[in-house]
Amino acid sequence: MGEIKILGGNSSRNLLKEICNYLSLESVSCIVDKFADGEIRVQILESIRGDNVFIIQSTNPPSDNLMELLLIIDAVKRASAKEIIAVIPYFGYARQDRKDTPRVPISAKLVSDLIQTAGATRILTVDLHAEQIQGFFNIPVDNLYAIPVFREYIIKKFGQLSSDEFVIVSPDAGGTRRARLFAKKFGELPIALIDKRRPSPNQAEIMNVIGDVKNKFAIIVDDIIDTGKTITYASRALLEKGAKKVIVCATHGLFSSNSKEILENSDIEEIIITNTIEGNNSRIPKNSKIISIAPLLGEAIKRIYNSQSVSSLFI
Repeated sequence: MGEIKILGGNSSRNLLKEICNYLSLESVSCIVDKFADGEIRVQILESIRGDNVFIIQSTNPPSDNLMELLLIIDAVKRASAKEIIAVIPYFGYARQDRKDTPRVPISAKLVSDLIQTAGATRILTVDLHAEQIQGFFNIPVDNLYAIPVFREYIIKKFGQLSSDEFVIVSPDAGGTRRARLFAKKFGELPIALIDKRRPSPNQAEIMNVIGDVKNKFAIIVDDIIDTGKTITYASRALLEKGAKKVIVCATHGLFSSNSKEILENSDIEEIIITNTIEGNNSRIPKNSKIISIAPLLGEAIKRIYNSQSVSSLFI
């Protein structure tokens, strides 16, 4: 059957350590750095022949981190690993999943093809921006939801949530399924929806709140925070409709541009994110809380290795 072996590139070093601690394993010794001319150097320093190898690597920012992932996969394949599972906590280019204007690439499809060609036999990721990306692969894809780790934190903070006091909010129509799953995990809480119009990329204008939020604690659930404008406008709209307070649960905190200033000056009481993206601490707003996705990924890795259900972790 082979053993579980875990290694990674430079984008998820801390998460790699946490996952190894959860599984009581040591990470595989390897070199991932650069040659003098800037080319990426990868070398596996111990035998992984016949083993099930899990490679932990988020692809943000995508240029070096995606290339590292591809080269590590190739090195592992040439080292005769039995299975090669690419664990991609944040899947870069996931928002470029279709041709929405003429003469543009479908970048998510290209990235999927590259990962498969490199030699991955399975993908494990968290909260894909567009779930249909799973169909770009011809290998199994496990797309986890971060709902269990958010639920644990929220229950510790507030106790059991009452439908009279709390409402789960999707910031757009595309996130409705995520909001429903989130609400179900808390015992069928009511949900609301933000109807928005996006005049241009990274710009969002909130038009309406669909659902009852008056005198309730609103929990906005999203997969990505980028510029922060969408959730800032959403929180403002919710408060104008009578919501008591607003917190945000978002899996991936990109915090691009001047998002830190925007979010720190917003009406959002707390922004809860996971550690799928590292190295951007200086951009994280002060009203944020980072919780670890390592137990969820560690448990999923264990279940994949033992051929057990993964979806039961979050459904």
